[in-house]
Amino acid sequence: MVKRAFSFLGIVAVAAVAGGAAAWGVASMNDNNLGTEIIDSVQYNNEAVTPTSLDTHFTAFQAEQYPDLTYAAENAVKAVVNIEAIQEVTMRQRAYDPFLELFGFPQPQYEGRPQVQERRAGGSGVIISEDGYIVTNNHVIENASKLRVKLYDERVFDAKIIGTDPTTDIALIKIEQTGLPTIPFGSSDALRLGEWVLAIGSPFDLQSTITAGIVSAKARRLDVIPNEFRIESFIQTDAAVNPGNSGGALVNTRGELVGINTVIKSSTGSYIGYSFAVPETIVRKVVMDLKEYGVVQRALLGVSYRPVDQRFIDEVGKELGITEIGGAYVSAVGEGSAASEAGIRKGDVIIEIDGVKIDHTTTITEQIAKHRPNDKVKISVKRGNDVKHFDVTLRNKAGKAELLSRESVDVVEVLGGKFVDAGAKLCRQLDIKGGVQVAELKEGGLLARARVKVGFVITHINDKPVYKAADLSRLTDKIASIDGIYPDGRAASYVIVE
Repeated sequence: MVKRAFSFLGIVAVAAVAGGAAAWGVASMNDNNLGTEIIDSVQYNNEAVTPTSLDTHFTAFQAEQYPDLTYAAENAVKAVVNIEAIQEVTMRQRAYDPFLELFGFPQPQYEGRPQVQERRAGGSGVIISEDGYIVTNNHVIENASKLRVKLYDERVFDAKIIGTDPTTDIALIKIEQTGLPTIPFGSSDALRLGEWVLAIGSPFDLQSTITAGIVSAKARRLDVIPNEFRIESFIQTDAAVNPGNSGGALVNTRGELVGINTVIKSSTGSYIGYSFAVPETIVRKVVMDLKEYGVVQRALLGVSYRPVDQRFIDEVGKELGITEIGGAYVSAVGEGSAASEAGIRKGDVIIEIDGVKIDHTTTITEQIAKHRPNDKVKISVKRGNDVKHFDVTLRNKAGKAELLSRESVDVVEVLGGKFVDAGAKLCRQLDIKGGVQVAELKEGGLLARARVKVGFVITHINDKPVYKAADLSRLTDKIASIDGIYPDGRAASYVIVE
């Protein structure tokens, strides 16, 4: 097939040359001046020469107006690494007795000695400082017992985890080395639709693979990060990204980091036209927090909202007196929250944050995620026919305008699992005011180690009441005790002993 294809192309090329010769012959016979003009255009075909007398449909070639991706590719590729995550898994095997099998006796159902096996997975990372700090995806290094980093020049180093943020799927690791090539941060806010970008990583273990595409969309929310408090505002591109690209770089034509490649959305798990990256605005903030504080300083506005789109207008627009599409409708304001203290009310429509127009609700997520508790943001809302402006001091998940310490914990992550609000029916059945039911357990989490079963309803943590899943995000103290009740009415208490 390849040879036949080349033969066909060869025939086409000959035909084109022959056609050109015929055209030249006609031109020479009819107009000597025109023939001279064509010779000039051939001799200087690298110049912007347009033979107007031919009325050609081709425009002049101007190199400076076309993207040259070689600078970005050749520089950025040196700072993208391959990450091998090694996970040690304890496997328990059933004892086997060939004598019993020979005579048809059933094998005994007891466990033999545990064996440790290694599972290996791969991904990519980006060097962001000369002394070895590397940003990648949380899912690339999650549950790893050992990390190995392979540089562009083939050197291999062991790495340690500095910190992780499951809500954005970003992690920071480090190798002990200096003088490393880096990729500078660019601006994802400045990205324009249709702008050229490069995706660099190690798909299918093909290290230092570079693909090109354009920015297809911004502020995409996919609900794919497996965390109840996920923060998603992805950059969508059509640069080819495949398994192994996770944690790799998305760079602009200047070779600046504008995102971390994270998600492939397809039915096969491989690239079919779209890929998604965490924007630099979120990556930079998370990395700085992990490096400086050891914990992500998550700022909260304290409102629930929904987009004011056509569906909103059709469903409740007339009732609420909202007729124009755009912004985010505030459906609830948390008591004592940053928004509440600033004067924002239920029914307001948020239209701008720090001068950034709110076209999608994910834009709110991204703009707030750039900040830390105690930061001030300017929020413009439409209230009726008036536009009002508020200076809002953001708060942490505990409802305080202060930074969290390194000792502060992510309770959901420490507990290890997925949680849902205990429904009204279950609460009546168990005679409780509220609670959080364990829907799924994560191996290695605190609940799994304490042998808590799925279905358990948590009512208190550290003797503080827990009424709904959102309450878990507001707890920051180290977990010392857990109280609750099983659906069959059996109460249980767990005291955590380190």
